[in-house]
Amino acid sequence: MKVELVPLELLRPHEEIIIKKVDQLEKMTHRWNAYTKPLLLDRNTGTILDGHHRYEVALRLKLKCIPCVMIDYLDDNSIEVDVWPNCGREVLTKQDIINSALSGDLFSPKTSRHRLSDHLPPIAISLSRLREPAV
Repeated sequence: MKVELVPLELLRPHEEIIIKKVDQLEKMTHRWNAYTKPLLLDRNTGTILDGHHRYEVALRLKLKCIPCVMIDYLDDNSIEVDVWPNCGREVLTKQDIINSALSGDLFSPKTSRHRLSDHLPPIAISLSRLREPAV
C-alpha cells in the first residue's frame, strides 16, 4: 500500500467523532511528534473511510496535509464495509458511506467498519513535514 500526503481540504468525513478520543489522540500525536498510521481514503471523492479522529487532530494542529492510503472504494472488492455492533444499523453499503460524505449528513461515531483498515502500514511522518504543503 502506497502512503500519499493529501491536502486536508480534499478530505470528507462520513462519520462523527468522539471528542474524548480526539483529545487522547492529540496528546499521543504530540508525544510522538508524528503520525504513525495513515488514513484510508476514497481516491475519487476524498471520503475518509478510516481515520476520522486522526483527521480531527490534523485540523486542530492546523496541518496542511495528512498521510493517506488511497483506494478506489466502490470498485475495490478487497475492502468490505460492515457495521459495528450496537450502532443502530443492520447494514451499510459503500454507496451509503459515499453519500454521507458528499451530503455532510454524517453517521454517528463507530457506525462503519472497514476490514482493510486493520492492515494499514505503520508510518512515522513528522508533524513538521505535515505542516508543509503536500506537493
